[in-house]
Amino acid sequence: MRICVAATPEVALPTLDALLKSGHQIVSVITRPDAPAGRGRNLTASPASDWAVTNKIRVYKPDNPQEIASLVSECDLVLTIGFGVILPAEILTIPKFGFLNLHFSLLPRWRGAAPVQRAIEAGDEITGVTVFKLDAGMDTGPIYYAVEHEIKPDINSKDLLQELADQGVKAVFKAFDLIEAGQVPKPQVNEGATIAKKLNSEEAQIDWSQNSKAITNKVRAFNPNPGAWSNFRGEKVKIDEAKSNGARIEAGVLIYHEKKVLVGSGDCSVELLKVKPAGKNSMSAQSWINGLHLATNERFDG
Repeated sequence: MRICVAATPEVALPTLDALLKSGHQIVSVITRPDAPAGRGRNLTASPASDWAVTNKIRVYKPDNPQEIASLVSECDLVLTIGFGVILPAEILTIPKFGFLNLHFSLLPRWRGAAPVQRAIEAGDEITGVTVFKLDAGMDTGPIYYAVEHEIKPDINSKDLLQELADQGVKAVFKAFDLIEAGQVPKPQVNEGATIAKKLNSEEAQIDWSQNSKAITNKVRAFNPNPGAWSNFRGEKVKIDEAKSNGARIEAGVLIYHEKKVLVGSGDCSVELLKVKPAGKNSMSAQSWINGLHLATNERFDG
């Protein structure tokens, strides 16, 4: 098939690499316009754009969805992966086989912008990838193929997303096989549907009155962005890695005990492993606390 890939992030690269080696033809890559990034806020191309340039694939960066209509008229199918643009319904019918999306959850659970992060935050033990046909709704289209994937108890969002990106290659090619065989996708049910809203920094603030499991899940879910955080001595401290500990401490109180950095929670305590103080690089929690000259009963203040 002649395929256009509409993608932006790095998680699209395993599928792009596989497509390049397959019997299918990548007609073009459609991606987001260059955007400011880094401390210098210099305009930076997306990972999908860099991949296309490296592999000598035509790349387009339309400013609005309407420009996409002419770009997809020459392909049989459009595969979207983290494209980040809501497409008008009339565009979805232009390619012969429409638009497919590789989504990083087991739909209908976690429809929306942050399915991997919300699955970890909720304490899910199983997630997966789903390849479905786009329709006018938000991740509501009929499903071609889905694959389950176990969530490791200590994994963060970045690493889980990479695992799912690798897993997605199999699902995409299985969906292509079904399309070429004339199979019709199965309608998606709404029962059990949940919404994975986009993350924001405000909700990343840790509530130490919650139980330790909820807190450590948030730390993993919000790593690396926007990063779970709390205030200590009037400054923001990001918590990059943490795990539950059985010690009983008053919620929010910070102690150093038996070479462990512990914070009280709503049940037991949370052991801090890596932190990022304001204006500094990520460091071990032990290195951080060694420079604090910690007083008795000091606490995180939210």
